[in-house]
Amino acid sequence: MNRRDALERVALIMGGTIIGGAAFLQGCSNGNTKAMSGQLLTAAQIAFLDEIAETIIPTTDTPGAKAANVGKFMNTMVTDCYEEKDQKIFVDGIAEVDKSSIKMNGKPFLETSAQQRNSLLNSINKELKEYNEKKKDGDPNHYFGMMKQLTLLGYFTSEIGATKALRYVAIPGKYEGCVPYNKGDKAWAT
Repeated sequence: MNRRDALERVALIMGGTIIGGAAFLQGCSNGNTKAMSGQLLTAAQIAFLDEIAETIIPTTDTPGAKAANVGKFMNTMVTDCYEEKDQKIFVDGIAEVDKSSIKMNGKPFLETSAQQRNSLLNSINKELKEYNEKKKDGDPNHYFGMMKQLTLLGYFTSEIGATKALRYVAIPGKYEGCVPYNKGDKAWAT
């Protein structure tokens, strides 16, 4: 069962609290037929995004972004939440990373070493910063900014990110406004 079906059933069970649950949910879609099928990106593109995300948040003493399936998360978010123009920028950005890798390293992104990937993404990030400094209202988003944001969101809202990289208490109990924090402690997920 997908999320839309579950929400429609909950709306019906609640006695029609949300009138026209299907119409309500359709209003959240971006109208893209690929988005409705959940297949905006191919499996190869999702695997490619996993590698980009792993370069941004690599495995250390905690699992990295690839272990959290951030590529699948990006596919869902871009498919379900992005407007068609941003979807196009994002998908074109995947190809742009590969082109930049060939230009910088002489080979595609997936064939480069971890150090080469890191250098490439740092140069693209520098390009992003320059773009954002000159960006005016109405200018399109930069593809790498979207990739970075989705990597961070996908990782830190995943079970791995929330429980391994952050401190997580499923039921925190009473409210404590002042909790001691020692330098080097993990941030709280809850």
